[in-house]
Order: sequence, then C-alpha cells, then structure tokens
Amino acid sequence: MSVKSALVIFYLSTENLVLWIRILYRYTFATMIKALIFDFGQTLVDSAEGFRTAEKEAQSRLFADLGSEPDGPSWDAFLPCYRRLRKEFHQQSNFSRPAIWQAVYDHFSHKPDLKKLEKWENDYWEQVKARTNPFPETIKVLEELAGRYQLALITNTQGQKTAANHRIALFPQLERFFNVIIVAGESGIPPKPDLEPFRMCLQKLKVLAHEAVFVGDDWRIDICGAQNTGIRPVWIQHHSVQRNWPEVIVQVPIITRLDQLLDLESISL
Repeated sequence: MSVKSALVIFYLSTENLVLWIRILYRYTFATMIKALIFDFGQTLVDSAEGFRTAEKEAQSRLFADLGSEPDGPSWDAFLPCYRRLRKEFHQQSNFSRPAIWQAVYDHFSHKPDLKKLEKWENDYWEQVKARTNPFPETIKVLEELAGRYQLALITNTQGQKTAANHRIALFPQLERFFNVIIVAGESGIPPKPDLEPFRMCLQKLKVLAHEAVFVGDDWRIDICGAQNTGIRPVWIQHHSVQRNWPEVIVQVPIITRLDQLLDLESISL
C-alpha cells in the first residue's frame, strides 16, 4: 500500500469517527435535556412597539409636568437625565416606572403628585399590553416542544403591583403550555439575574441544571443569569425585533426564530 493510499484511508477513517462522535453527541444531548425554560418579553412575545409608545408618552408627560414650574428643565437637560436614571434602575433589575419617575423628579428638586404617577403607570401598561403580541411561530413551537420537554417560564416583574397584572396573564393560550411559571421580583423572589429564580424553577421542575436549557433575549439578565446557575443558555435575537444587541466575546448559541428550537440538538450548546 502506498503512502498516499494509507493517508486517504486514514482521512476517511477520521471523517467517519468525527461523524459518529457528532451522532453520539446528538443522541446523548437529546436524552439529557429534560426541560426548556423561557423568558417572556421579546422571547415569546413582541412588546417593542408597546414599550416605545409608552416610553414616549411617559417622557412627554414628565417633561410637561416639570416644565410647568418656573425653574423646570429644558428638553436637552431632561431627556439625558431621564435615560440615564432609567438605565441605572434597569441595571439594578428595578423596572418600577413610578420609582424611575420619582428619581427624575428628585433630580430636578420637584415633588410629584403620587396619584398622577399612579395613573400614568396604569396608562403605561395599557399601552404596552395593547401592543404586545406573540411572535407568529410562538404557539406552534410551544405546542411541539411541550410534547418533548417540560416547559417553564421565568419572567421579571416590570413593576406591576401584583402577579395577576403581569402580561403573561393576558395570554392564556401561552400559559397552558408551562408546567412552572415564576414571576421574579415579587413575593420575596429576587429578579433575574439573581440565581434564586433559576434554582427555584429547577427545583419545581425536579431537574438538574445541566438537564435544562434557558431561552432569553437579555444578555445580562437572561443569558448570564442562566450561565451562572449552570443552565445552558440560548440567546434569542428575534429577526423581527429592531434592537442594538450588545457585542460580547463569548460562545453562546444565538437563534433568530423560535422554531430553530425544534432542532435543539443541532444548536451548539
């Protein structure tokens, strides 16, 4: 046998070995994963337009109210302050709109009408709710996945007063697929990315961290939270969502449609 023939046989044998390793990996992976855990907003439903509309209205109302005072801020002073304070609150996983608005008033040394803030909060969530819809493929994907895995949902409260007011309650057609639903940030449960809601979910599902996959859209809250708990993350950057996704140097599988989860074994977890 020539050296060239030997090299060809070795190459083919190596290719076959790699192929069998991939097949074995897929089979092992398929039998290992027992649960899929989802975030809610921008993962299963699209609320982007609702939040944009609600935020614009809230900004206009705050600015008009502050501007009614003789020493009220200019728009150029107000808007950067509003955005900075909102970002600071979000980085602390505090999404309470009245708390953010109160901080804006405090910054400009004004005292708000608390009843007015309460009404604005109600209006804010009505705007979001009215413009929140499941992604086109959501129901079909959940229906198929529910036949293969346990499904769970971990979503942060957005500052609503009770769990019943969370947007998931508006979608009974989605709720029915989940074995476990956890609204973090209320009832003594810290918000994501704290590890507790993830661990609580695993406990309720009776699965280990390596037996679960978490699907979410927020890098810090969802992906890092899941990773730190030992759960395999999948980062959804839905193709229909207009958003500046953070650039991170880390190997995390990214999907752009929920139906990619139907071939979960092909995703490089």
